[in-house]
Amino acid sequence: QVQLVESGGGSVQAGGSLRLSCAVSGYIDGYSSYCMYWFRQAPGKERETVAVINTSGGSTAYVDSVKGRFTISKDNAKTTLYLQMNSLKPEDTAMYYCAADPGCRASPAYWGQGTQVTVSS
Repeated sequence: QVQLVESGGGSVQAGGSLRLSCAVSGYIDGYSSYCMYWFRQAPGKERETVAVINTSGGSTAYVDSVKGRFTISKDNAKTTLYLQMNSLKPEDTAMYYCAADPGCRASPAYWGQGTQVTVSS
C-alpha cells in the first residue's frame, strides 16, 4: 500500500511563493523506477497535470503555464516530493494533489488527499 500525504498549501498574494511537500510511504520505493506527479484542479475546471518527475534519471516535465515558475523535485533520502512555486498568479489557485505510478501512466494509481493553494491579486 502506498500512501501520499501533501502539505504546504495556503493563501498567498500574487507574486509570492509556496512550497508543497508530499510525504511518500509504502512499497513504491521497491520499484526500480516510477513517476511522481503534481496535479491541480480548480473549481469548474478539469484536472491538470502540473509537473512530473521520473525517478529513473530525474527527468521532469511541466505544463506550459508554470514553466520557469514551478520546480518539481524529490528528496530520495526522505522519500518526499516537492513543488516549489514562485511568482504565483491568481490563476494558480486550485487544489493540488500529488500522485505516483510505477508505470508512469497518465492516470496514476496512487493519490494524496490534496492541499489547497489560493493566490489573491
